Amino acid sequence: MIDGSERPATRESLVDELRTLGVEEGMTVMVHAALSRIGYVAGGAHAVVLALLDAVGAGGTLVMPTHSTDLTDPADWSNPPVPVEWQATIRDGMPAWDPEMTPTRQMGSIVECFRHVPGLIRSDHPTVSAGAVGPDAAFVVGDHELRDGLGERSPQGRLYELDGRVLLIGVGHANNTSLHLAERRSAPSDARWRPQSSPLLVDGRCRWVTYECLDDDPSDFGAIGEAFAESGAERSGPVGAGVGRLMRCRDVVDFAESWMNEHRTWP
Repeated sequence: MIDGSERPATRESLVDELRTLGVEEGMTVMVHAALSRIGYVAGGAHAVVLALLDAVGAGGTLVMPTHSTDLTDPADWSNPPVPVEWQATIRDGMPAWDPEMTPTRQMGSIVECFRHVPGLIRSDHPTVSAGAVGPDAAFVVGDHELRDGLGERSPQGRLYELDGRVLLIGVGHANNTSLHLAERRSAPSDARWRPQSSPLLVDGRCRWVTYECLDDDPSDFGAIGEAFAESGAERSGPVGAGVGRLMRCRDVVDFAESWMNEHRTWP
């Protein structure tokens, strides 16, 4: 990261850049970020989280996806697959979902640091939870639906209701989880749903619970993001050595839904 940076970013310099990008005190913002794309930051992920909190201020609400996608049946794993003879042992030994203890998976160091911010509330979904801190946190992450974890009763759906913002730092729309909300709105009535199981605490005991998930496909999210950027509804600018992109959640979700209705072919 040193080689890709002209100078170290700091908490203060990041706040200045976020302000220039359009992040204001009092905003409710869902962030997707990659520390490696921001370049060298004095204080690393910790400084980035503090800068984001500074940028929205005490009156704002900061939200990040805190997914734990490994909390599923090992028989369904493919990256890497699990030997059949291991699967029962893994299922029996996997602890139940715990919003305080369950770590994130492949979400990066910024998210994992953010998960420990004092006062943070994490939504109650075993695989696609989100964490939030601030005045709107309880609304954003409360009542997270198990069956359709990225649908209307999800943090992404609540962000849309609040007319909140989506902030991408060093990542593109392929990482923008709000596009899954558009996907659900665009899905035909006969769209394919698949069963998924996770270990949950039921009556004080760990039980494997099966629920349905939309068989989603984010392969066109990048193309949607490029088209959305061309619409002019997205602001972009430097954040450290990376690029920040700020937009209204409603703008990008509505655009993506319309784009999918026109261009996507569902199986």
